[in-house]
Formats: sequence, C-alpha cells, structure tokens
Amino acid sequence: MGLNAPVSPPRMFQALYDYLYHQNEQGGIPLKGTGILISLGLIATHIWALLNSDATQSFLKKFPRDYKWGAILLTIDFFWAMLLMSYMDMGEFFHLRSWFLLIIPAAFVLVLIFVREFLAVRALGALMLLVSGPVLTAAFLQPPASRLLIPILAYVWIIAGMFFVGMPFLMRDWVNWITNTTARWKIAVISGIAYGAVMLIVALVDW
Repeated sequence: MGLNAPVSPPRMFQALYDYLYHQNEQGGIPLKGTGILISLGLIATHIWALLNSDATQSFLKKFPRDYKWGAILLTIDFFWAMLLMSYMDMGEFFHLRSWFLLIIPAAFVLVLIFVREFLAVRALGALMLLVSGPVLTAAFLQPPASRLLIPILAYVWIIAGMFFVGMPFLMRDWVNWITNTTARWKIAVISGIAYGAVMLIVALVDW
C-alpha cells in the first residue's frame, strides 16, 4: 500500500479516543468526574507547594533547562499526538494521514536530538494544549453555567501553552518573578488552592 493510500488505524485504542473526545453516542468523560479530578489535582499540588516552598521553587527554577523532564514530557506528547492522528476526523485531508503518522515519530526523534534548549518548557506547553482538548470536550454544551470554571482554566492552559512552545524563556522569567517575593509566591499558591476548592464544591453539588 502506498503512502498516498488511505490508512485504517488500528482499532485497539479507538475506545480511548472516543471516550476522551466524546465520539460515542454514549458520551465520554463526564463533566463531574473531570471537575473533581482537576480540582483535586489543583488542591493537592498547590498545598504541597505551600508546605514545601523551598523545594518547589528550586524545582521550578531548574525545570526549564531540565532535559530529563523534557524527554519525559515530549514522549507523552508523542504518544498522545499519535493517538489523535490515528483516529481524528481529518476531513478532506484523510489521505495525508499516513504521511503525518511518519512525520510525527521523525519529528519526535529530531526534537529530542536537536532542540535541547528549553525542551522541558516546550514539551510542557505542548502537553497543556493536548490536555485542553478533552477538558473542553467534557464541558461542551453542558447545562450548568458553572461549567465555565473548566473552560476558563483550559483556555489559560492553551494561552500559556502556546507561549511556552513559541517563547519558552517566558516560563523562566515568570517563575523568577513569582518566586522573587514571599508575598507573590503565597498569592499564586493560595489562588490555585482557592480555585480548586471552588471547582470541587461546584462539581460535587452542581455537576
């Protein structure tokens, strides 16, 4: 079969894709479960950061140039991108699927080798963009107006993710600015805890 011929992706991960992006008639990831998971993640990580400020700040300052973390996150991006490219509806470009399924692994290897500078930030930005898709899908057209707590956070991830991919040095600058004073650090951490707490309450009561 030539590369220009349509590709039929393996079916083993079809159910996962359908669940994440609501492609089944039965639906997909629920709004309530998504809200609870995100809120608990926000609360847990920010409480840990509050109780372990020195260790967290040290990690954040080293993270942008940590190649190991960059490789780990980029590998996650790679598998997620392959899942999307294998099953997403490409419309009139469906005949290019086979090319993209070759380009993505090649790009993954080349980036690992040649884009070592700020790789962790770029890979994190790409992951933020990928995660936003299922998160937005879970809240799409759901009745409660409070569901907007999820899209607001998702669009923050999207905007930050685009900057991290294109201008990764900004993460270093933002981290330095936030950690420059104790007050800024506490405001940032407590804000994350508060947003997670509000979302958790709304998820349990309203969703």
